Amino acid sequence: MTLIQIVMIGFVVLELSNILMLYFAPGSKIGNAAGIFTAWEKSKQYPEIHDFIKYLMYWVAGSKLIFILLLTVIILYADAQTQRICALVMVLAIASFYWRLFPLIRKLDQSGHIAPRNYSMILAGMIFFMIAMFLIALLV
Repeated sequence: MTLIQIVMIGFVVLELSNILMLYFAPGSKIGNAAGIFTAWEKSKQYPEIHDFIKYLMYWVAGSKLIFILLLTVIILYADAQTQRICALVMVLAIASFYWRLFPLIRKLDQSGHIAPRNYSMILAGMIFFMIAMFLIALLV
């Protein structure tokens, strides 16, 4: 097993845990579920908005599921060159977090709409760590 495969498996496990939280415990504050947002509880006062938020969460979870299943196929069946290209693509895809998602979650965090406080920085660090792991796997 190569380092790239090990990093990909780690990513699959991490994302699978997130998918499980989004589907089965969406209000949780662990696994990057929606419970970290104070608006989650507020949305329950408005069933139409709450259902819309749940729909979007399930859509994200479904998209992530497709993504990790494809990644699993790459881990199991792709040759080394394809896996290296995939690792590079993973770096670019994961880094897209810093384009739109990070500024928004940071704004919410600074406005007191995220609990625990500074979660946006913890998440940014975790995502940076995943990018670094893929880059290290590519260079080794």
